[in-house]
Amino acid sequence: MQSEHEVVSRDRFIRETGLAADLAELVEPVLDSLGFRLVRVEVSGRDGQTVQVMAERPDGTISIEDCETISRAVSPVLDVADIVSNAYRLEISSPGIDRPLVRPSDFADWAGSEAKIELAQPVEGRRRFRGRLEGFEDGEVLIEADLGEEGHKIIGLAVGMIASARLVLTDELVREAL
Repeated sequence: MQSEHEVVSRDRFIRETGLAADLAELVEPVLDSLGFRLVRVEVSGRDGQTVQVMAERPDGTISIEDCETISRAVSPVLDVADIVSNAYRLEISSPGIDRPLVRPSDFADWAGSEAKIELAQPVEGRRRFRGRLEGFEDGEVLIEADLGEEGHKIIGLAVGMIASARLVLTDELVREAL
């Protein structure tokens, strides 16, 4: 039986739309069976058409060999489903140092790091926040952000309001990654 934390830590609140959502639905069970977590699926037009699957182990790591394993397992599933109308290139990648934050647990795991958060709808006229992550509590991402005249304050942003979130590439983050 899984603990509540394990279930919550896998639940992505950032969801794909359109073709990327259909691909995520196909890819996620394959990743789960291999012991990986889906971070994001993105379809882009660069280099023809590219399907990028961003994945990681539960501890946040991924190796080149892991990417090869995932590619060998995912590629036939996508071929059989045949939902990408044009020829495409499959790209398996890590979240990178300035990774997207897609699960509540990401905000707890990366507390103390600088992040950028964009909301789906503005709150008090503002959609973008940048600051130090303070964790995740009661369904809200806690971030210490510069609020202009009010100065730096810790605010809570409901996960349902977040359109995108990612770590900011800082010297400290690079040192930590090395």
